[in-house]
Amino acid sequence: MKKTLALAISVAAILWTSVSIDAQNRCGVIGGFSFSQASEVANRGTMTRYNAGVTYQFKLPAGFSIQPSLLYHSKGVRARNVNNGSNMDLTVGYLELPVSFQWGPDLLLFRPFLDVSPYIGVGLHNKMSCKGPAAPESFTETNVWQTAGVARMEYGVGVGIGVEIWRFQIIGRYNWNFGSLYKGNDNIDATSQAAWFMENTFGEGGNYRGLTLSVSFLF
Repeated sequence: MKKTLALAISVAAILWTSVSIDAQNRCGVIGGFSFSQASEVANRGTMTRYNAGVTYQFKLPAGFSIQPSLLYHSKGVRARNVNNGSNMDLTVGYLELPVSFQWGPDLLLFRPFLDVSPYIGVGLHNKMSCKGPAAPESFTETNVWQTAGVARMEYGVGVGIGVEIWRFQIIGRYNWNFGSLYKGNDNIDATSQAAWFMENTFGEGGNYRGLTLSVSFLF
């Protein structure tokens, strides 16, 4: 009888611990703004875009947590003086998977934390607007990928700080996209204006970098 009671208590304790741990895990929605520039090229200003999606928080001991998200993330760059004074705006909408690694002490009323977020993404669509010195050199094109040498895959890392208050989480981070926005391949259309702008702007490297501000609501 005592062994049965002890076993029942042990099972109940294990189940209670599992429920308690699971209760600390929360799903939510996330959205915010991106303020991006292009690295290694002449910039003519910061482009403001946006991101939105869903997130899930795994609480761990000692103030740690892991929070993957699935986002639609629109990013943009503004390049100036592209080979004799032309300007280019490029925006790309990515389906992005960032994984936020967080650490911070729980101070009861709020939780400040440090954040490191590696991410990968795939481009869903893009838009390129170019303005040359002469009117015939100005144009707008959408969804140019291989023919213009626009890289479809992205990867990078963000580093920042955040604060969690009740069910709300606010994070500011600086992000670096690695690799280059320009990806040379055999399918590039040598007669395309978009390909000419991409090669002359990003042919020697360059990608997105900049600040993102996001707000999450965790259920």
